[in-house]
Amino acid sequence: MKTHYDVLIIGFGKAGKTLAVALAAAGRRVALIEQSPQMYGGTCINVACIPTKTLASAAAAERSIDEAFAYKTEVVTKLNAKNYHMLADNSGVALIDGEASFVDPHTVRIRGGKDELLLNADKIFINTGATPVIPAIDGIKESQRVYTSADALNGDVKPQRLAVIGGGYIGLEFASTYAALGVAVTIYHRGISLLNKEDPSIARAVTEALLAQNITISHQSNVQQIVDTRSGVIVRDTDTEIEFDAILLATGRLPNTKALNLAAANVEVDGSGAIVVDDRLQTSQSHIWALGDVNGGPQFTYVSLDDFRIVRSQLLGDGSYTKAQRKTLPMTIFMQTPLARVGLTEVEARQIYGDKLKVKELPAATVPRMHVDDKTTGLLRAVVHSETGAILGVTLFCQQAPEVINIVKTAMDANLPYTALRDQIFTHPTVAEALNDLMAM
Repeated sequence: MKTHYDVLIIGFGKAGKTLAVALAAAGRRVALIEQSPQMYGGTCINVACIPTKTLASAAAAERSIDEAFAYKTEVVTKLNAKNYHMLADNSGVALIDGEASFVDPHTVRIRGGKDELLLNADKIFINTGATPVIPAIDGIKESQRVYTSADALNGDVKPQRLAVIGGGYIGLEFASTYAALGVAVTIYHRGISLLNKEDPSIARAVTEALLAQNITISHQSNVQQIVDTRSGVIVRDTDTEIEFDAILLATGRLPNTKALNLAAANVEVDGSGAIVVDDRLQTSQSHIWALGDVNGGPQFTYVSLDDFRIVRSQLLGDGSYTKAQRKTLPMTIFMQTPLARVGLTEVEARQIYGDKLKVKELPAATVPRMHVDDKTTGLLRAVVHSETGAILGVTLFCQQAPEVINIVKTAMDANLPYTALRDQIFTHPTVAEALNDLMAM
């Protein structure tokens, strides 16, 4: 027998849970499937944004590693329970534990232990997120000391010596946080330099800040073998052999679609396993949508939330909001000195606008607030169009960058010229008022 619902949502991520509440409030009969109780609330709350930033904040407050992980667990446990009750206590939502796989385009099989359910729905939404990439390194599967970012957070991994394989956003965040917690960290990075998508001066400033944290950076690394020992784990690179207590993999994430049996639903995926969607996030089946990391878009929680807005516009609004209307996305790397950017780098802007640019750099040490807080590390950078005055991009590598970048994004979304920030009256002493000087071109 099949149980019928108006709406079936697979995955308890940001988009999925928000959509469940909205559609239940609109009178739809909703079922939300989550394969693990440890993931109530989604990746962000349990094994990504919230625990990593909680650790980073605790490290900045000079808490011990034990105190930091205890605080992380407290925060995650509280939010996991809050999210569970948000749906479990909602009379319009059936929260079902189990792994989902398609039987046909309208039917999904749910398996949980020895139990099995068949659910049928008019509309289906896939919000299963992404899963860490495990690189093909000799010995990696046999090692007991190799952890993904999720494993490290769930297992409260507290090494004295840590190897981070991968120099991208996730790797740099973990490296900076662990170093601040007193761990000896080595980053193994395949590239010639870190952050090759950023302007060179920003990349250099970030590298210098990490080195100042006593982090070792192995550039152009090629980890060939991992071997457990009685006391730790050896990382064999091309020219080195170093023993650590643990290895953290930060080698990227891929859409989590393998278990869904999407072929049975005739849902198209691309070469990376991401579900192919249109501007309305509909798949090759018009009654099935894919939201969040699983559709191959930028892997940010706030993008997943915006995916919800797109679907809400179709089902509960006038249908006018689509991916095409989405504004420029900001990003942040939450290192001990965070890096935030919105819009274009100078390199990208010159490829489009040539020499019609104004560029300004401002050392963080020139901002009074940085001295008030004794956090003078960093560099601020702005790129504007010399003829129109449009703000093309801003990069902030400094304390409070994740907050201040949102001011810049709001100005860009409103099509304000750079002079609006140059002449704005900000409170003093704040990091935000640095925008006055940064935009004084």
